[in-house]
Amino acid sequence: MDGMTHITLSRLQFAFTALFHILWPAFIVGASIFLVVFETLWVKTRNVKYYCHARFWTRIFLLNVAVGVATGIPMEFQFGTNWNLFSQAGGDFLGSMLGFEAAMAFMLEASFLGIMVFGWKRVSPKMHLLATFMVAFGASLSAFWIMVANSWMHTPRGGYFEKGKFIITSNFDAIFSPDMFWGVSHMWVACLEISLFVIGGLSAWFILKKRNTDFFLTSFKIAAAAAILITPLQIWLGDGSGLSAFKYQPGKLAAMESHWDTNPPGVPAPWHIAAWPDTRSERNYWQVDIPYGLSLITTRSLTGQVQGLKDIPPADRPPIVINFYAFRVMIAAGFGLFALMLWTMWAWYRGRLRPDTAPAQRALMRCWIAGIPAGYIAMETGWIVREVGRQPWVIYGLMRTSEGASELPASAVGASILVFSSVYALLFILFLAFTWTVIKKGPDLAGPLEVPDGGKGGRK
Repeated sequence: MDGMTHITLSRLQFAFTALFHILWPAFIVGASIFLVVFETLWVKTRNVKYYCHARFWTRIFLLNVAVGVATGIPMEFQFGTNWNLFSQAGGDFLGSMLGFEAAMAFMLEASFLGIMVFGWKRVSPKMHLLATFMVAFGASLSAFWIMVANSWMHTPRGGYFEKGKFIITSNFDAIFSPDMFWGVSHMWVACLEISLFVIGGLSAWFILKKRNTDFFLTSFKIAAAAAILITPLQIWLGDGSGLSAFKYQPGKLAAMESHWDTNPPGVPAPWHIAAWPDTRSERNYWQVDIPYGLSLITTRSLTGQVQGLKDIPPADRPPIVINFYAFRVMIAAGFGLFALMLWTMWAWYRGRLRPDTAPAQRALMRCWIAGIPAGYIAMETGWIVREVGRQPWVIYGLMRTSEGASELPASAVGASILVFSSVYALLFILFLAFTWTVIKKGPDLAGPLEVPDGGKGGRK
């Protein structure tokens, strides 16, 4: 870390803590909805299988909650410690959004989480379902407010910038900024997709090991059925996010595509499947193209004009290599999961997902297991493109990242990065250890079912 400025180190620290923290809320948002589905089936049918599913997946859900809370609080503190000038500039709006997230969403989750965890034998099934629903609603609401704040940083609206501070004139316009729909929906659906592939992938592991095959085939099929709808929806939302960048952040899109020269009218812009950008000579060393591709993707026209990086001042250009390749990793992971869904649909149609045939689908089940990290990789690289692509602006077009950092000794920031890295590594190891304990134990299928229901309980 020698030679790095406090600004660079503060950026690295926030990037590291953000990329680590987002792993846990992403699963929390999606898995909480999955739990609502299982509890609804339990309340409706009184089939013990759904009750056991809810209890089993709740254990993994709670491990994610624990790490998510532990890593989320330090992240918010960085706005005051490392980015105080940015916090002062956008605090009127960002402070309100984070306050809404804490008061309206986090407190809602916290209030009902106790009932959800400890209320199985103390409240009726319908009351417990309500508690689980409120936790799920609070988790999604939390994601909404955080993404509203982040979207505003990309397309600031609802006021004006004066003397280093953003003055709010319309909270409505600020909340519903141009990027808000795409930012919120793309991230929320990503949470659903990740949770579906985690649940489906873990279920596939049990099926592959022939452990409780019939039990986990239920969760596998529910996750797969939902993923069949979610994966193409996420691709569509990703396309919409790209069109939003094309309209409001042309520098980001040009960096994502390593597109240097604005194509003249009537001349198509190719899409680079792969390339190696040379920022000094403002060209690509080499590239593999699809003719007409970029024009068609961004303008829906074979010869649509796409602004190139050379038309953007060098000081305003985002980093190119990391954006270009992170974007392609995200695309590869996303379309890989979509291909897995097509394969799963075919296997299901052919009758190969029955309790007697599913364990023999070894290649399919292994790909589902591989889908667990693939979902997270798609999300992490997507966030890299989203945030690195906004550079050099912390509030796009209004305030540079360098202008928002606190004046701190570089050595102090470097030391805090080492501390965060050590603590988070320990948290990750503990999470894996406890999760493995839950997986090794498996579901409790023989435990007593004591659920009050108008004074009556029992086993079905």
